[in-house]
Amino acid sequence: MSPSTTPDRIDEYLDAARACILDVGIRRTTLTDVARRAGVARMTLYRRWPDMQTLMGDLMTREWVQLATTAGATPARFGPQEIAESVVRTISAIRENALFQKIVSVDPEFLLPYLLVRRGRTHDAIVQAIAAAVELGQRDGLVRAGDARVFAVGIIVAAQSLVVSAQIMSDLADQDTLNGELVTMIQRYLA
Repeated sequence: MSPSTTPDRIDEYLDAARACILDVGIRRTTLTDVARRAGVARMTLYRRWPDMQTLMGDLMTREWVQLATTAGATPARFGPQEIAESVVRTISAIRENALFQKIVSVDPEFLLPYLLVRRGRTHDAIVQAIAAAVELGQRDGLVRAGDARVFAVGIIVAAQSLVVSAQIMSDLADQDTLNGELVTMIQRYLA
């Protein structure tokens, strides 16, 4: 592993990309801008990422998985209530995240492929985490029998809509109310 591709260096580059995007958005950020912010030659970044799209994929994966890991902290038990609350904490953290808010406000079209065309690595990581929690709940007799991965996918589809669409309904129901409704939906779905 070359010094420019060690995990610490990669995090520095992703941090630089994040800072650039928070300043001007995705469309106006180039790999040259990121390299300048990171204090490295542009070619250093091109060795790792051929374009901003690829770098953004890595940045979003790091950002959202880190939020999911922190916000969705492992509960003492894995019943429907605990799983539901963990999911809601995670989506709230993503929705309140500065990078997510910047993307939604300045470059919302960047999210469209992840909503309409394909899932990203973050989807896979979160599905895996929810499925593991569901399996533990099933093992303890707290969650109904069934395919834990399918349950996780159902939860992600419902939760994702709350992340990206709740704001357009804010005149009808506030975030806390909608979060409570999602907890109820997930609880009943898993019971």
